[in-house]
Amino acid sequence: MLSIDPASLSERENYKFLIGSIIPRPIAFVTTMSEAGVLNGAPFSYFNIVSSNPPMISLSVQRSGGKQKDTARNIIESKEFVIHIVDEQNVEKINKTAASLPADQSEIEWANLTPVESVKVAVPGIMEAKIRMECVLEHSLELGGLESPGCDLLIGKVIQFHIEKDMYEKGRIDPRGLAAVSRLAGNYYAKIGEMFEIERPK
Repeated sequence: MLSIDPASLSERENYKFLIGSIIPRPIAFVTTMSEAGVLNGAPFSYFNIVSSNPPMISLSVQRSGGKQKDTARNIIESKEFVIHIVDEQNVEKINKTAASLPADQSEIEWANLTPVESVKVAVPGIMEAKIRMECVLEHSLELGGLESPGCDLLIGKVIQFHIEKDMYEKGRIDPRGLAAVSRLAGNYYAKIGEMFEIERPK
């Protein structure tokens, strides 16, 4: 077995090691609103659950050359955002939003996604997602060094859930109906695939 010190690798090599190892990763499609009123949308696979009481999620937004991305800046400024689960039906359109567009251009319009009003936040969601979560910012941390942070770690509290009615029964979500996709390395994604059950020890 190889043993590698991350300090001996470049940033790109560390990135490739992590995204090739930590798989599959859930994908959040995040909508935010800029101060100028532009609806921004971008997918992130550095995303997960933090807590269920209260319901909180984490989102890590990597910086490019030390520069903060629109999503992180918008969340920190407005304190609001909407998380959507990426699925087999919307993944193609959402992949288009990963394009590098100017801050004054909406990825939602670019990808022909449909904005839908939120209930408790000013940021719209998108109609094409089967699950969306309205969030407010709880914490933000700059990570990776004081002089040149490498990423913005954002913790959001979910204040409203939205889910397609036919996938939700007795408090449970049908995973096949959701058909969530996950991120692998490179240009690769994965579907749910075979499922199996193992009982937890008592």
